[in-house]
Amino acid sequence: MPKPSIVPLPREPSSPRREGLPVARAEAWAIHVSNLLVGGTGWVYAWMAYLVKPTDPYAVVNHPWQPAFQHLHILVAPLLVFALGTIWRRHVWNSWRLGVRPRRWSGIGLALSFVPMAVSGYLVQTAVDPSWRKVWVVIHLITAGLWTGGYLIHQFLAPWLQDLRG
Repeated sequence: MPKPSIVPLPREPSSPRREGLPVARAEAWAIHVSNLLVGGTGWVYAWMAYLVKPTDPYAVVNHPWQPAFQHLHILVAPLLVFALGTIWRRHVWNSWRLGVRPRRWSGIGLALSFVPMAVSGYLVQTAVDPSWRKVWVVIHLITAGLWTGGYLIHQFLAPWLQDLRG
């Protein structure tokens, strides 16, 4: 009986190094929705906690919805961690390993800002000493700002700049 021959699949003309490694549609939606939920609840909570002045001088919170947004933020934050985990190996790590050029710097910024953002978010909740809690809050706010800005650049500005370069 003759051995069946193995026929190689045709290769696509584009190179992952030039075009990047795509994210599956479901993964992209998970990243977008989780970013919207986590970023939305986080920035609204930060606005309420640090910028809104309470009408009652004896109020414990600055806004009546502040505790609800804090709890929502804490509950939806694991969705972002999970969504990023789904694309880490195929998109983030392989893009780094293969030296993919498009959106490289915004992607590196996202990868570098995510870990301190996630860890400081956890440590804000577990810190006992008030001075350490303030340190973690500051780190969390700075890295969340970097993450949010980097995500917007990675999704919207980087492709536009790439189109301008040709």
